[in-house]
Amino acid sequence: MMKSVWSFWVLSVIGAASLSAQHLRPFCDASHFCNYSAMALDAVPLGLTDDITGLNLASNAIEQVSKMDLKFAVNLRTLLLHSNRIQAINDDAFRFLVKLEHLDLSKNNLIHLSPSWFRHLSSLRRLNIKGNKYSDLGGTPLFSDLQKLRFLYLGNDGYFSTLRKQDFEGISILEELEIEAQNLRRYEQGSLKPVEHIDHIVLNVHSPDTLIQITHDITNSVVCFELRNIQSLYNAYMSQFYSLGSAVVQKVILRNVVLSDYSVNEIAPVFSGLNQLHELEVVDSRFTGVGDFRELQGLHSAGALDVITIRNLTTKFYSISDFSSASHLLNKIVRLTLENSKVYMVPCELSKSFHSLEYLDFSVNLLGDLTILLSFCMNAFPKLRTLNISQNALSDLGAVAKSIVHLVNFTSLDVSRNNLVHMPKSCMWPQSLTFLNISGCKMNSLTTCIPQSLEVLDVSSNNLNDFRLSLPQLRELYITNNKLTTLPDAAFISSIQLIVVRENKLVDFSKEELGKFAQLEILDARTNSFSCSCPFLSFVQSPEGISKVLAGWPENYICDSPSTVKGKQVYVAQLSLTECHRILVVFLTCILMLVMLMVVAILCYKLHAIWYMKMTWAWLQAKRKPRRVLNKEICYDAFISYSEHDSEWVENVMVQELEQANPAFKLCLHKRDFMPGKWIVDNIIDSIEKSYKTLFVLSEHFVQSEWCKYELDFSHFRLFDENNDAAVLILLEPIPEQTIPKRFCKLRKLMNTKTYLEWPRDENQQQIFWFNLRTALKS
Repeated sequence: MMKSVWSFWVLSVIGAASLSAQHLRPFCDASHFCNYSAMALDAVPLGLTDDITGLNLASNAIEQVSKMDLKFAVNLRTLLLHSNRIQAINDDAFRFLVKLEHLDLSKNNLIHLSPSWFRHLSSLRRLNIKGNKYSDLGGTPLFSDLQKLRFLYLGNDGYFSTLRKQDFEGISILEELEIEAQNLRRYEQGSLKPVEHIDHIVLNVHSPDTLIQITHDITNSVVCFELRNIQSLYNAYMSQFYSLGSAVVQKVILRNVVLSDYSVNEIAPVFSGLNQLHELEVVDSRFTGVGDFRELQGLHSAGALDVITIRNLTTKFYSISDFSSASHLLNKIVRLTLENSKVYMVPCELSKSFHSLEYLDFSVNLLGDLTILLSFCMNAFPKLRTLNISQNALSDLGAVAKSIVHLVNFTSLDVSRNNLVHMPKSCMWPQSLTFLNISGCKMNSLTTCIPQSLEVLDVSSNNLNDFRLSLPQLRELYITNNKLTTLPDAAFISSIQLIVVRENKLVDFSKEELGKFAQLEILDARTNSFSCSCPFLSFVQSPEGISKVLAGWPENYICDSPSTVKGKQVYVAQLSLTECHRILVVFLTCILMLVMLMVVAILCYKLHAIWYMKMTWAWLQAKRKPRRVLNKEICYDAFISYSEHDSEWVENVMVQELEQANPAFKLCLHKRDFMPGKWIVDNIIDSIEKSYKTLFVLSEHFVQSEWCKYELDFSHFRLFDENNDAAVLILLEPIPEQTIPKRFCKLRKLMNTKTYLEWPRDENQQQIFWFNLRTALKS
């Protein structure tokens, strides 16, 4: 048993090893960027060729990179090896990657870093070695050969402890530098001096002394200074900012820091002294104070600071008493963002302090219909041009309009993602308002509360079934994700240049509809349920169609119906002739059927098809009758079949001659002996069966007679089928064979095979005729 288990384990290991070494099939896009991420690889896959430009090996279990692994991937520009278990990299592993621009080795197990890895990477612009286990950058300059390096991310949160002077040798310009060194204990003064210009530096360093040293080195080189993960900005941290007094820094970012009344009182004077500082950003942080900034009352100005951005600030905003002690520092602020910070109101007096404010973002907060009126009191934000109050607690668009109507310079309002269930029929707006975003507000309809001065309107993600607002100056309309089945009426938006009507229930649009939009430049109608009718396909596929106007054409325009083209691109969909010209096809089909019926009718008439059918039916009826028993119920010597045109000769000559003979013959005539009320065919068949003989008086009238055609000659079937000798033929006048209709085929055959009596015109021979006839009837 144990032997079997060990055998299975060995086979599993061998199978796993062979799997990791085999030629896997990654997902490679059109630019030859291949994705091997999260495939449980323990080695770089084999078979990498020179056509690969990007390689993602992240989130695997790779432990080393050997010399031969990437030898043939000479055109690589991006190599992602983060989130593996790499412990060792051969000195020549990247030797042939001279075109490599982006290398990510973060989140691995590298303990020692070698400059040999980067010696040949002359094109490298972005390098990430964060999250490994090294404690320093090595004894020799690590980046000296990377002359094009612009983005560098280094350090870790537990091991990195030393930065030396030679560490940044060879680097003079960086767009972004991030140093993660929470346990950095040794920083050699001047280590960052070689870097003459840094657009954005991110420091995650906890030691105040080390921060001061670093800040001193970058005083004249950093444009944007970001500090992360400081739990308390006390005096030791404040002193680092004093060294920035003469710096060129223009922006300071505090991310994940804890602020208090004290730290704000301490840091504000420092920032006011930074002559180049224009922007302050506080992100993902926490404020524990109550707004007691009385110590700032002696501060005359906030310096050059004119942009303040605060996002995701955790605070008990309702416990903040007042900011009035710092209101005199707000008069130069031009842009203010206070997003997702639980703001429910701004005191009126504080609002009046923003004399220069042009842009205000209060998105994702708690402003309501009443508090917005209080916050935007008369003379508040006098120069405001743009306001974003999206995703608050607003429900009345009329209250919003009333709060900003006094703003003479106001042009842009974003009130999206509010629950605007109430929209009055009319509203008073600033006359200068040109942009309005009311998307995602659960509106079922729009009213004339919407100002006619608008040039851009966004009503996306609502429940609108149509759009019938008169907005003569509107140039751009965004109406995505609604329930429109047709395009907006051009008569209401005569100046429109851009319509975005994606994700609606739009079925189609015609040349006539679009022709009414005289100034339309772009129509974005992607992701709709298009009914690909023939007129629609003919229009959009024509050379003079609207392919130049449609955004995302043709790949994003898909047919939803009819079923024959469902799922196909509108551009290539083709319908059959019957689908395109249904009425015409039905009309032509009806005409064809009518013609066919006429042809059939003519053929039936010419070929006597009806006669044949009637004869067949009569024959079938006759077949069903029992055959007569010889000499039983015989009532007549002969049944006479003749044409009505020959009745004078039959009745006045032949009947008189035979019935007055001695002995007399008893004859059956239809005029005299047929039973009244009985079906004529039954009369004929019964009379024939009750007669010894059947006398056929043949003439041209007989073979052309309708009576013979449709009535009398039905009896022929039974007579001929029984093969008896009961038929006696009398030829009253000569009949050319070609005049006998083809339907009398058995009669023609009978005349060709059976002797018949011919009525003589010579009176001397008539006695012989009567003698022969009597003889035939007696036989």
